[in-house]
Amino acid sequence: MIFVKIGAILLGGGYVIFPIMESEFVQKRALVKYEDLLDFFALSQSLPGIIAANMSMFVGYKLKGKWGAVVAMLGIIFVPFWCIVLLAAVLNTIINNTQVQGALWGVGVAVIALIILTVREVWQKSKRNLFFYTIFLLALAGLLIFKLTPIQAIIIFSCFGILIKRIRRRA
Repeated sequence: MIFVKIGAILLGGGYVIFPIMESEFVQKRALVKYEDLLDFFALSQSLPGIIAANMSMFVGYKLKGKWGAVVAMLGIIFVPFWCIVLLAAVLNTIINNTQVQGALWGVGVAVIALIILTVREVWQKSKRNLFFYTIFLLALAGLLIFKLTPIQAIIIFSCFGILIKRIRRRA
């Protein structure tokens, strides 16, 4: 039921799910460690598909194995799926409604705030050192200056992280 609840209140996509899942599974219920949730979030972004569904499957698997992953994924998509079906049926009728446009604008602003909250939360709880800042600045430059796509940045800097870990292990 927790995943159905999260799916029902999740507006704004995958980046918004982190603070919601942290609240539900780390703070309120202590079912998952923060570090595990952070790893699930990073992996979920690196895989194809919906970040929220990917993350839910990792949490579900951690809690109840394969069937937990299946049930978690179905739970997280249940409410949004039916909302999309309903919305598609009436879309042409409501799309030009100024109240609907205003509501969507308000949701968009709230989502920006939630994304900033997620970035702040992950930044504060990350183990920062010289290698962290080096990869961060190189990734930021790659995305902003060299216009890398997100998948290119993930692949390049995952490889870079593996290389650094191997070098540190040998030293």
